[in-house]
Amino acid sequence: MSMDLTFLGTGSAYPSPHRGASALVLRAEGDCWLFDCGEGTQTQLMKSQIKANRITKVFISHLHGDHLFGLPGLLCTVSLHSSAAPSKELEPVEIFGPQGIRKFLRVSLGLSNSQLVFPYVVHELVPTADQCPSDGLLEATETTCDERLHPQEGQGRTLHLDPAQDCYTLVENQQFTVKGFRLFHRIPSFGFVVEERERPGKLKAHVLQELGIKPGPAYGRLKNGQSVTLENGVVVCPADVLEEALPGRKVCILGDCCSLVGDAGHRMCHGADVLVHEATLDDSQKDKALEHGHSTPSMAAQFANACQAKQLILYHFSQRYKPLALFKEHDDDDVMQLKKQAEDILPGKDVILAEDFLTIPIPIKRYN
Repeated sequence: MSMDLTFLGTGSAYPSPHRGASALVLRAEGDCWLFDCGEGTQTQLMKSQIKANRITKVFISHLHGDHLFGLPGLLCTVSLHSSAAPSKELEPVEIFGPQGIRKFLRVSLGLSNSQLVFPYVVHELVPTADQCPSDGLLEATETTCDERLHPQEGQGRTLHLDPAQDCYTLVENQQFTVKGFRLFHRIPSFGFVVEERERPGKLKAHVLQELGIKPGPAYGRLKNGQSVTLENGVVVCPADVLEEALPGRKVCILGDCCSLVGDAGHRMCHGADVLVHEATLDDSQKDKALEHGHSTPSMAAQFANACQAKQLILYHFSQRYKPLALFKEHDDDDVMQLKKQAEDILPGKDVILAEDFLTIPIPIKRYN
């Protein structure tokens, strides 16, 4: 199964001519999951090779505008370009985000009298008080909305922290699990771990031959985890004829943060194939970064090193750091210094600087 990451916006605070606001898409076999949706994301999608109507899930890391303001407009634009009378019942677009996002969407779509041709549901993550300074927490009166759903809104879930696992379970299906973990920022922020389920090991051809099992339906059943009874009554279990299962791919995407809350992030991101981490300012401005709840390249690299991540991608740069192609000799802020600062912590590893429309393939794991 093919899988890749496409960055639609890699800048912080606001969209600029050279960097869009935060947004990236994880694509697997044509299914698209959007992570954050800053202002202008719908325009970035139109410039990309990704079809907006393929987006089935949206994950919002926190409620700052450069990660959220594009969502109502994106939903409306997708609706305008969709069939007004779908031939079959559509699956709802699922939206995951911090407590308050349900009210944000219900109010913005309601006040603008926006009607969608597809259903949607909002699942809210309830933050904990230690995810931000006290003045960054919203009061219950600010996040609570009445019981009246938007006309196209389905009833979503309210997700509380699992104290045993120190995380939030968002998605569990046959192919993937998605979990959220807590970050510290000026307002509650979250990171997300997308983990592909392991694939069954190869069939041991020599063992199958010794057992007299010929190629055919029995092979498929064993590969799918089902036991097979032979004509002589012997029951062959999958474990008897399969090599060790192959781990699935793991992608970790962190929202804005200057640190993690609890140990779940380190544990869940361990061995990540791809770790996407913000690096808003360079190391020389660490004090300013921390003051605003952000990270520097060395902070991101230290986390990647602790997690033994295979690949680190930096994004969410201050708009002062132009893409490499636009850098001029006398410019003060060279984005390449961010790359070097991270690589100094990760000797021998190539750190990637995300740019708008950069696509990173995530190859499937192979047997040795």
